[in-house]
Amino acid sequence: MVFQGSSAAISHTGKVRSNNQDSGYAGSNLFVVADGMGGHAGGDVASSLAIARLALLDQPFSSTAEAELALRDSIADTATELIETVGRRPELAGMGTTVSALVMVDDYAVIAHIGDSRIYLYREGTLTQITTDHTFVQRLVDSGRITPEEARYHPRRSVLMRVLGDMDPDPEVDTFIMPTQPGDRWLLCSDGLSGVLDDAHTAKALSQGLAPGRTADLLLKHALDGGAPDNVTIVIVDVGGQHPVFLGTPTIVGSASNPIGVEVPAARPGRSSWLHPNRQAANEPTHFEPDAEFLEELIEEDRRRARRRRIGWIVGFVLVLAAIAASLAVAYNWTQTRYYIGADDDTVVVYRGVQQSIGPIPLSTPHEDTGIALADLPDFERATVERTISARSLSDAELIVDRLRDMAGAEN
Repeated sequence: MVFQGSSAAISHTGKVRSNNQDSGYAGSNLFVVADGMGGHAGGDVASSLAIARLALLDQPFSSTAEAELALRDSIADTATELIETVGRRPELAGMGTTVSALVMVDDYAVIAHIGDSRIYLYREGTLTQITTDHTFVQRLVDSGRITPEEARYHPRRSVLMRVLGDMDPDPEVDTFIMPTQPGDRWLLCSDGLSGVLDDAHTAKALSQGLAPGRTADLLLKHALDGGAPDNVTIVIVDVGGQHPVFLGTPTIVGSASNPIGVEVPAARPGRSSWLHPNRQAANEPTHFEPDAEFLEELIEEDRRRARRRRIGWIVGFVLVLAAIAASLAVAYNWTQTRYYIGADDDTVVVYRGVQQSIGPIPLSTPHEDTGIALADLPDFERATVERTISARSLSDAELIVDRLRDMAGAEN
């Protein structure tokens, strides 16, 4: 059965890169995002080849199992084609692409995924990331060594553990089947969007109920406002819903929309900005498959970063404790410059400090027992002493004591 719903696809070079290595496809039953890698020409070719091969699957399938098998075979065929292309064009060696594809079969979504492009599902006000990034930092997150928030800014966040490239004729691809329902909104995107826009802002854009095309435009605007250091490709698929059913020709965006042969343009000089300091790095290849030795070095480097982070926390904690201790010492020393007049069991006493205490610790000590009996004082002065009388200094306290002594003598 032909999918009943609406869709849109959009792709943009971004604010830093000199060409668009992403490709996107929105058809009748098939929806794909492919993020190319491997230089200014290789990434274009890889993502374009992936879209061209997968586009053959844009047809109704009789079962989800048939669609899942077709996705696996088509992605494997793409890997073979990449290898053969590099054999004919050695200058393209090292090219590859991510692939995140979705085929609608009746009330199910059949998904295939490799790399760090993503598929999200927005359902009943909740945004869920459906695919798992095949990246080095995702392994660190999965093992509990860093948090998802730390992964967003990790210096190795773009190192891919799995990719559709020209080295592996049998790539490991995640495939699975999910039930879908009217009102679902699916988002397929390259990391040019997910690496800039967090889930909260993505969900807010998807929640506004705009048509897929306007929603894609809004998400792209957010990515550009955030600096867009990489190509941005967005495919939105609405299941049912209020917007017109998609019936036209497929929408192909990015490098796959202009398959005019392989050109190798010169890279523009990198430019950095104080507003977006990561732009310089964005002109460098951001995706590659590391070999085992490199991965070991990355793991060791991350361990060193974790140790430095722990040491930093410990040093910071010690410094905070030292600052608190110093503040308490300064405060305590100040209290010891204060005096007040009070009473013990039966006499007037000059105390050094203040009348307060910290828990069980008093902030005053007896300085001098004056020998003036409380019983010798008039009732009002006796009550005043028992409530304590503050003094600005020791000499002020001595003046108050002399006045009390005179009163005690007059009373007698």
